[in-house]
Formats: sequence, C-alpha cells, structure tokens
Amino acid sequence: MTAAVFFEDGRAPKPFRGIIYAVIAVKKIMIVDDKPQIRDLLKLELEDDGHQVIVCEGGREALDTLEEMSYGVNIVLLDIKMPEIDGLAVLSAIKQKKKDLPVILLTAYHTFKQDFQSWAAEEYVVKKSDFTELKQKISKYI
Repeated sequence: MTAAVFFEDGRAPKPFRGIIYAVIAVKKIMIVDDKPQIRDLLKLELEDDGHQVIVCEGGREALDTLEEMSYGVNIVLLDIKMPEIDGLAVLSAIKQKKKDLPVILLTAYHTFKQDFQSWAAEEYVVKKSDFTELKQKISKYI
C-alpha cells in the first residue's frame, strides 16, 4: 500500500511503501503582548491544547515575524496597549498585507471596543483569568 500526505503549505513528503502515516495539522497562533506574564500564560494554555504558539513582545516584532515566516500563522491574538506601536496600528498593518488572517484583539480595556479601528478585527476579547471565551473565539477561526 502507498500513501501520500499533503501538508497545509502544499508540501508533500515522498510516499513510503507499506507504511501508512497521518498528519495532524498543528495550528499556529501568534500572541502579541508586551507583558511577559500574559504571553507565558497564554502560551502554556494554548500549547496544552495542541497549538504551536509564537510569542512577540511588541508590534514591530510581530510585523517582522509575519513578514519573515515562510509558513503562515493561522490566527493572531493582539494586545492593544503596547509601547512603540499600539495594537490598533499593528492590526491595520496586518490587514493591509494579510487581510484574510484572523486577528483577535485581546485587551484589558472595554473602551477600545468603541474605536472604529478595532472593528477590523474578527473578535474583541477582554482579558480575564478564565480562557473559555478566548478559546471559543479561536476555535471559530482555526
């Protein structure tokens, strides 16, 4: 028996005779937050759910990482209040280059929900210790 598998990025490994193998598509989630405690906690939580997590401590790093990656990120979790470049500016830059990339704004503030710039994001989640809502929103897009 011969089997072939195609990965999400279109690559295909060479088939092996007599071996059946399967590929589990691991989804890549980018977390952009200036607070290391938030990044680390979210990373652990999402990796426990089987996701590959890329962490960035600011907007410039996130934009550079998205530009450099040969394989795409499936979703971005983006803080709004960050030094240097705020999350709304990062959101705008992401949507200009990768309009189909889902972005969830993840912030401690309710007030930004009224800002029309935040409407470009797929979702808006207020940070809390229970990740149920966030995970539900993530599962809608990946």
